[in-house]
Amino acid sequence: MYADNSLTPRETIRLCALGTLAQQPRGEAMTYDDLVSSVRHFVSRITGPSLDLMGESIELLRYEGLIKILDRGDTPNPPMIITSEGHAVLNTLLLANIRSGSSELNKLITALKFRFLHLLPIEDQMVQADDFLELCETELVRLNDLLKYHENDYGYLVEWLTNDIEWLNSRIEWLIVFRAQLGNNE
Repeated sequence: MYADNSLTPRETIRLCALGTLAQQPRGEAMTYDDLVSSVRHFVSRITGPSLDLMGESIELLRYEGLIKILDRGDTPNPPMIITSEGHAVLNTLLLANIRSGSSELNKLITALKFRFLHLLPIEDQMVQADDFLELCETELVRLNDLLKYHENDYGYLVEWLTNDIEWLNSRIEWLIVFRAQLGNNE
């Protein structure tokens, strides 16, 4: 992790792989090829194709004891499950911070957190929802400041910023409702 407890690109791929295995129905395995394909599909649909993000090896997760091959046999495509150590690492990754600002990596991390948020205890889900709200509110302050500074500029920047601000306000409203629903599940 970075010094601010946010995920590196490598850890983001770990989150995707471990979460994908963790949400399999209890006791059900996933083959190596299916896991790799699932991770690649999800990541590339959020960020577009990226060699920087696809460098994590599933074999490394096995070597570290985070996933386990059930029955190697003669198959080159063995079934795998997540281990208890893998679940612990997954929880750590799900609870990591998200850096402020917008980037493709942040977009991917946010999507992954929402994809696997249900795997956390409800209290941790609520903390994550609060963190998402705080990030959006910080971003909104930043964009409103930029809009105020450039409100008399010529061109289309003001329209573009206004659109982004409207989108953020909508996201904040959605997160408030989402957080309230989590609170009802307690």
